[in-house]
Amino acid sequence: MFRKICGVSCSRAISSRQFSVCELSRDHRALQQLCRRFAENELKPVASEIDRNGTFPEEPIAKLADLGMMRVTVNPQYGGSGLDMLSLSLVVEELSRGCGSTGSIVSIHNCLYANLLDRLGTDEQKKRFFNKYSKKTIGAFALSEADVGSDVAAMTTRATQGSDGGWILNGAKAWVTSGIEAVAGVVFATVDPSLKYKGITAFLVDFDGDQLEGVTRGKPEEKLGIRGTSTCDLILENVRVPETNVLGSVGGGMRIAMEQLDRARIGIASQAIGIGQASLEQAVQYAKHRTAFGGTLIDLPAVRTRIADMATRIETARLLVRKAAGEIDRGLRATKSCSMAKWVAGEAATAAAHGCQQIHGGMGYVKSLPAERFYRDARITEIYGGVTDVQKSIVADQTIKELE
Repeated sequence: MFRKICGVSCSRAISSRQFSVCELSRDHRALQQLCRRFAENELKPVASEIDRNGTFPEEPIAKLADLGMMRVTVNPQYGGSGLDMLSLSLVVEELSRGCGSTGSIVSIHNCLYANLLDRLGTDEQKKRFFNKYSKKTIGAFALSEADVGSDVAAMTTRATQGSDGGWILNGAKAWVTSGIEAVAGVVFATVDPSLKYKGITAFLVDFDGDQLEGVTRGKPEEKLGIRGTSTCDLILENVRVPETNVLGSVGGGMRIAMEQLDRARIGIASQAIGIGQASLEQAVQYAKHRTAFGGTLIDLPAVRTRIADMATRIETARLLVRKAAGEIDRGLRATKSCSMAKWVAGEAATAAAHGCQQIHGGMGYVKSLPAERFYRDARITEIYGGVTDVQKSIVADQTIKELE
């Protein structure tokens, strides 16, 4: 467990309240170093193979589970590490620095499933959905549909009341990360489309093996990047769930989804920073050794300017992420900060990966070096969790409200 390896108590969240946004506590630094070593030793050597074959990183995920990294913010009573959102951000950043796919899996599972269940689940729900499964298992978050992305109120997946008092789910959810591997998930459906967002309800659904009839996993999508993650549709045909599987209240799903997406955006932004940092490090390493024009690339003013731009963008994003995580850990509604962090971090990752390719020249376009993988992995961070234009709209809305 994490506690045994780096000496940090899992019985309480690591407190960041007495530290500035620029400073990490000793415990946070210990966690950061643990994950950095894991990324160097366990992820970097296999990241290219995971990407090339499009295979789920089963062995690294199992090892991370043993370290407590698959239930970072979950109460130790339910097998978690009991840490805070800043801790989770550090975990995702460092792992993504080694492998964008692994960082994505850890981020989505923790931010959109484990943290949500731990925050809002009843004791009975947490006992069933945490204790039933080992810490190596994956959970999913099924909100989007083929024609419903950011316009959540337009969802068509229906939940109708059954004769036994439970619920019957019908519809299809799209873009479900880890949908192939997930043993359970939070599925959103509307109890009445005419109610728009007021009809949306969150259900805990167990779709492990053949235990639940009516859940079909679609074919995995072929993606540009994060190819070690599975992304698929989930088809629900007369799926029966008991009343006790309603997460929160009937009609309260929209608020749950929006609050949890704030946390997910911290995870995605942290993933972006990790990919951006890996791009920066690779660019500097290559520039130090590549000779041209009678010297090395690192001595060229144009290359140094590009490196400075990459570093500044990444550090700006990192500070925004830590500010957002700190607000969540203090119990604040951090919607604006989370959207700012995701917007800036996603663009920083893409810019850093682009800069890395440019410094590599032709070698940045071939698969023998990681620069091209960084670029492909970075692109998703500007898309899922709400595209950049959506984040800008959220920031504008929140800013206007604050100034009224």
